[in-house]
Amino acid sequence: MDEFRSKELGILLAEKGYIRGPFGSALKRGELSEEGIPVYEQKNAIENSRKFRFFVSPENFEELKRFQVKTNDLIISCSGTVGKISIISENDPKGIISQALLILRPDVQKITVKYLYYFLSSRQGYYLITQASHGSVQVNIAERKVVETIQVPTPASTEEQKAIASVLSSLDDKIDLLHRQNKTLETMAETLFRQWFVEEAQEVWEPGVLPDVFDFIMGQSPPGSSFNEVGIGMPMFQGSADFGFRFPAQRVYTTEPTRLAKSNDTLISVRAPVGAQNMAQAECCIGRGVAAFRYRPNSDFYTYTYFKLRSLMREITMFNDEGTVFGSISKIDFEKIGIKIPPAELVNQFEVIARPLNDKIIENCEQIELLKSMRDKLLPKLMSGEIRVEH
Repeated sequence: MDEFRSKELGILLAEKGYIRGPFGSALKRGELSEEGIPVYEQKNAIENSRKFRFFVSPENFEELKRFQVKTNDLIISCSGTVGKISIISENDPKGIISQALLILRPDVQKITVKYLYYFLSSRQGYYLITQASHGSVQVNIAERKVVETIQVPTPASTEEQKAIASVLSSLDDKIDLLHRQNKTLETMAETLFRQWFVEEAQEVWEPGVLPDVFDFIMGQSPPGSSFNEVGIGMPMFQGSADFGFRFPAQRVYTTEPTRLAKSNDTLISVRAPVGAQNMAQAECCIGRGVAAFRYRPNSDFYTYTYFKLRSLMREITMFNDEGTVFGSISKIDFEKIGIKIPPAELVNQFEVIARPLNDKIIENCEQIELLKSMRDKLLPKLMSGEIRVEH
């Protein structure tokens, strides 16, 4: 097999292969509209989303045409959350980028698009991209010459590049399939809950307040000196920044836990943004930005708890508008939230039917983390040539 060689990113790009988004007056808010040619924003790179908030008219597009994305372009967030990346596919609309993005346009004769994508997504690539950023308050990528001098370890054969990308793509495809399955399962459980407990709610159901049925605890932050990111102690969650699709990411640990949530408790963010929702995957410490809920009659009814709290989001998220600067919801506020208390037997029936759906989501989330771990361990070994792929 050919040896890996480091090549400057600049020589792997097509002509005009680096395009920085327009600055300042080039995209005036008053010239944006609700339809037309879409504007790619930072979230489109960070979340790989293709939902657009802003558009430009065909007339304005002509003036900004040089900022248009093309198939196989890589768009990279270049301010604030620097280095997040997405590939423009053949089916993506060919809009223009905002000032929060840059375009890298690979020369496909020299490097395959997905290989470059995976390298820049790797820990090494991400480090090199972020090293190209600067700014005292908000980091941003501004200098073309810095980005284009990034060294990319590259097998000479594009076939081997494709083989490496194929291995990593197969893992990403499985992860994506599980994510889509989870969304379907969650929709099914939520639809069942809404039908039984909202649309078919009975007037004779006893009125009450949240604490009549649910135990909950407000978080309290441990001393900062107890924090670490090397897994010593207990996982600790401060707020919605840690939250994922269903479970929070275990980034920070504490050796002096204060308030504890139990496995499968429903977690709610109580500081801006109020109302983000997750579950506790295991016993954990919750900081002052989180509250934990469980069903008082039976703590094993975590599925009913999760979807009941979700059904109260209008009452909970209204506290985002309270306060002078940042929204928050207090213990007293939770205690005042009114609810209808359905018959215990109906709750039991829901748990019997919906818990298998919820448990499958939990199982899928665990599988996703396993696949991500496998991908993240393989990626640097494949990119360095430590592990070679037959092609």
